Amino acid sequence: MDFHSRIFYRKKLFLKGKFFERKRNIFKKKLIFCLVFLFSLIQISFSPQWGFWAHKRINRLAVYRLPPEMQFFYKKHIDYLTENAVNPDRRRYAVIGEAEKHFIDLDVYGDSAVQKLPHYWTAAVKKIGEDSLRKHGIVPWYIQTAAYQLTEAFKDKDPKRILRISADLGHYVADSNVPLHTTRNYNGQLTKQEGIHGFWESRLPELYADQYELWIGEARYIDSLPNVIWASVNRTHAATDSVLLFEKQLSESFDGDKKFSYELRNNILVRTYSEEFSRQYHIKLNGQVERQMKSSIKMVGDLWFTCWINAGQPDLRVMANFSFNEKDKKTEAAEQQSWWRRLLHIRPESEE
Repeated sequence: MDFHSRIFYRKKLFLKGKFFERKRNIFKKKLIFCLVFLFSLIQISFSPQWGFWAHKRINRLAVYRLPPEMQFFYKKHIDYLTENAVNPDRRRYAVIGEAEKHFIDLDVYGDSAVQKLPHYWTAAVKKIGEDSLRKHGIVPWYIQTAAYQLTEAFKDKDPKRILRISADLGHYVADSNVPLHTTRNYNGQLTKQEGIHGFWESRLPELYADQYELWIGEARYIDSLPNVIWASVNRTHAATDSVLLFEKQLSESFDGDKKFSYELRNNILVRTYSEEFSRQYHIKLNGQVERQMKSSIKMVGDLWFTCWINAGQPDLRVMANFSFNEKDKKTEAAEQQSWWRRLLHIRPESEE
């Protein structure tokens, strides 16, 4: 092969390589779109962890329980606290160490687990071991950690940290008030009741939350955070039996084609529990979902208030002019995109 032929051949290979590189990039973008669409479809059908709507509602209503000294700052940023109430769920499958903050499998520890388990993290690690604790969920301990972080943020008068931790703390508290977040049979998979998790915490609030009376009154100071947190988790876990039993009893009395129905959501036909099955299950629960939502709102407001008191009641008026600037918003958006990349194992374009 002479010199000119070699040059032509190399140029041909180069152009061919560029062509396939462009094809690969197009394919990758289409794949990302399909994966995002699939993940969105799963969210629409499944709506885990209280459902996004309930988490946002709980944080929003908790703001109105705060005293005037706190409320003017929190109300100014109520949209941030509302929209970012779901950030822990967005991180759940993308950030290592996040998932275990949302639940605790109390039944793994046997009868009277709340009485047996140390209420402080260091004591629990010493007695059981950190790996075992994380495997079965750490939500009661992590709520204490987040409360400490919020107290420190108040002391430092750091508005970004105050808002970010407040939003996250509201999420973990709400999850700890869902009965199926306190058992290893979290989705009925051990009793052939798959799907009950989303049914209880998403489908029922979606249908009936507008009828709930969720006003509780002013926030109250919590004298002993660990005792209150663990007592709440214990009450929540006690409701697990009825959540599972009533659904099983009702399923046995319903024809299969009457238990489920199909509905359009965002122009997508999804299979869900029928309105009649949902109505009868909701009646059997006798206000349980409403009680747990109210418990969440109460606990979130009380915790925010307690952290502020424990920080020495700092004057939040010094932060009156704070607002997230464009840099903050871009940083927040970039962080959320990084969760998606880690979830889908996608490299940013700059790494090509």
